[in-house]
Amino acid sequence: MSLFGTDGIRGVANREPMTSETITRLGRALAFVARKSSTHPTILIGKDTRLSGYMIETALASGICSMGVDVFLVGPLPTSGISWLTQKKRVTRGVAITASHNSYRDNGIKIFNEKGQKISKEEEELLSRLVLERHLDSLRPIEDNVGKATRVDAAVDRYIDYLAEAFPSILDLKGMTIVVDCAHGASYQVAPRVFDRLGARVIPLGIFPSGTNINEGCGSEHPELLRETVLGVKADLGVAFDGDADRCVVVDDEGCLLDGDHLMALLASAFLKKDQLKKKTVVLTEMSNSALIHFLKAEGIQTKKVSIGDQNVSAALYEEGLSMGGEQSGHILFSDCSATVDGVLTALQVIAVVRETGIRLHQLAHLFKPWPQLLKNIPVREKVPLENFPSLLATVERLQNDFQGTGRILLRYSGTEPKLRIMIESKNPEKMEGALQVLEKEIQKTIFQA
Repeated sequence: MSLFGTDGIRGVANREPMTSETITRLGRALAFVARKSSTHPTILIGKDTRLSGYMIETALASGICSMGVDVFLVGPLPTSGISWLTQKKRVTRGVAITASHNSYRDNGIKIFNEKGQKISKEEEELLSRLVLERHLDSLRPIEDNVGKATRVDAAVDRYIDYLAEAFPSILDLKGMTIVVDCAHGASYQVAPRVFDRLGARVIPLGIFPSGTNINEGCGSEHPELLRETVLGVKADLGVAFDGDADRCVVVDDEGCLLDGDHLMALLASAFLKKDQLKKKTVVLTEMSNSALIHFLKAEGIQTKKVSIGDQNVSAALYEEGLSMGGEQSGHILFSDCSATVDGVLTALQVIAVVRETGIRLHQLAHLFKPWPQLLKNIPVREKVPLENFPSLLATVERLQNDFQGTGRILLRYSGTEPKLRIMIESKNPEKMEGALQVLEKEIQKTIFQA
């Protein structure tokens, strides 16, 4: 059994595995692993704005210090900022306490190696074994061998400096009005200040975190207010992030929502023209719309498809020596300047294209017409491997064949919630509702009677 899903550990705060007891043991395990890879290990911890972040931060730091390893506490900061600081401060591991786009009742743990990249699956499995089998309970340094925790006060300012300097130096945002929705999350200090520093008139939304309002009716998961505000103030565009600001969606000046697929089409095309798209290849996941793949092919851009999860995108980028990849959800990674997905950096890259071309975003960004997609989430008691249900897989294959090459079906478990996710996509959407009904009946007969 592993504690980790597709994006770290996640669950309801104060319920297993997100309890103080388990998180303290995770801290001890993380410190043990860090000591094996460094003679002077240190671990950096940041978080988003959830109320439970205080509890988890304290428990994690306690476990780490109990194994004789020092901790740096940076407070609320985007996950990508924690990754960047992990690399810049040359610490052994970095930890982001966040449940990303989930509601405040959930929390989670994402862990980075010394390069600021998500740790390997092998390290995740090792940490899981050390926590669940409790091998470290008897290892307890005493006296002056325990670790200490130090708060880093300048973390936000340093990350803002990095983001501002990542924007092309020959450009600025003077004369632009940008709506910035921070989801009452980790970017509430960072994002408005970055755009303001570059000269934009900033209309901020979601910048008053209470500990319980993260992602609530705002941010990348609920962009309705962003769209309304962009149209209301006649902004040049609007950007929205999720709770830990690793994903970004954009609303253009006419109020149209641009998801990760639209942004990757725009950016890949722009990078190609500037000869900045290594090997003329972009990494996508299984969720990316088929129309995006057809557009990129017509542009002379190849695609490499990986399983869902930004960790898989990152692995492919570094293994293949590529410069850009991402997910439909708005996770986009630029490997030349970041070790992980970064929502604020994505927004800056998009705005840089607008400034370089001098063209309004609505004229730039609608480069393909997405094939319709039908999405459905079905709660499940447990995630029994789908290979255990051959009749269900046969039904998926039969329904997919009915599309005759103009559609596809993706069935997978969520990596962060107890849900089975169904995605049906077709160039000709007439059959999608019928296919969904057939699938739901088959799921009821198989998974729910297993």
